[in-house]
Amino acid sequence: MMASSDKRPAPGGVAPTSEQPPGQAMSMSQHVIDKGGQMLQSLKPIKQMQQHVCTFALYSHDMSRQIETHNYVTRINQDFLQCAVYDSDGPNAHLIGVEYILSDRIFEDLPVDEQKLWHSHAYEIKAGLWVNPGVPEMVQKTELNNLTRTYGKFWCTWQTDRGDPLPLGAPALMVSPQGVNLGMVKPDLVKKRDDKYGIDSGRLKVSRMEIPEPEWINPRADYWKQTGKGFAIDIEPTTMKRMAPFP
Repeated sequence: MMASSDKRPAPGGVAPTSEQPPGQAMSMSQHVIDKGGQMLQSLKPIKQMQQHVCTFALYSHDMSRQIETHNYVTRINQDFLQCAVYDSDGPNAHLIGVEYILSDRIFEDLPVDEQKLWHSHAYEIKAGLWVNPGVPEMVQKTELNNLTRTYGKFWCTWQTDRGDPLPLGAPALMVSPQGVNLGMVKPDLVKKRDDKYGIDSGRLKVSRMEIPEPEWINPRADYWKQTGKGFAIDIEPTTMKRMAPFP
């Protein structure tokens, strides 16, 4: 099953929607269980999310499809971040994927074929596309200096931009804007985001000119820039490996 840019009909012939997935409203007992969980459980992994980043991503197999993304970031250490990615910052946002972010130090040690799946972040930061909503620019500067030398791998598991009411099909590999050929973000998409947060990406770009460019961006990242090719995932039946019988 190869990823497609076409909208798929929802199950049961219902028109595609990106609002809410099909299903009945929550019952009172479910509300009680959820509130009890909030009160009694630690939810430690979620509480480690300390940053909200808003930026843009493009589908590796179809760069005409571009989305605004909201990354909720957990810092594991100086060289590794993990992000839960949503399609908005609202209370009913859809969890659409996961992104991992590595420093250049770790990236350089990855196998060559693995490096092809990652994208660099320098352009989207320098271009003012990557923002931490509500955080003053001066507060972000130190972090942005570090992030220009990082690489990300983003798998989208729920293509709400094409109207999928549920996570359907194979995951899609996403790439970062790079500002060349099809790697530009559509101006109306950027304007909509900027208007929502009261920011000006153009001014951010000017103010970020002082952020130093990385001395080296590995050319095996941003694979599409070098080859004009993206990645699409097929789902194929395969022979199952069975467990050996227990003694």
